[in-house]
Amino acid sequence: MSRHLAPDDLMSLEAYAKARSEFRSRVMSHKARRRVQLGEHLTLAFEDRLTMQYQVQEMLRAERIYESEAIADELAAYNPLIPDGANLKATMMIEYPDVAERKLALANLVGVEATVYLDVDDCGRVFAHADEDLPRSTDAKTSAVHFLRFELTEPMRAALKSGGVLKIGVDHPQYTHELLAPAEMTLSLAADLA
Repeated sequence: MSRHLAPDDLMSLEAYAKARSEFRSRVMSHKARRRVQLGEHLTLAFEDRLTMQYQVQEMLRAERIYESEAIADELAAYNPLIPDGANLKATMMIEYPDVAERKLALANLVGVEATVYLDVDDCGRVFAHADEDLPRSTDAKTSAVHFLRFELTEPMRAALKSGGVLKIGVDHPQYTHELLAPAEMTLSLAADLA
């Protein structure tokens, strides 16, 4: 099975309407095992084929998209967020409920997306490749949402697949935090690797 989604992997709008409640419940449970909060204000949601299938189905539903060309456009937008077997991919969100506080934080956190890292069994930090589709930061502020890719070395992939300890962290001058990923998350992320 290809890692990327194809039109045949998607339900029609009518079929999705019938299956949505059960499918959404299954995906939310899956996503919960793949989400981690780094400190108070930074969240990583690790993506995979199932999370992207859900995202595409929801976009098709919301926009009432059924034309094959428009479906292909959605797949082209979301397929790059599916891990390819040698990496992990995540959506990073910087969350501050207060608008003024958020504006100040985004100015202070310029470059934070490049300081997020993974370390498996102390093999060394692998820092994120961020926003490869388009720039989301300027010299004055960063975006509240970033898309990250972590290229894991072969020893890191082997260690993660055998249940190794996964550290997830951020090492920015204005924001540092590190944690050990729960075993349930490590197991789920290991399934992304070839």
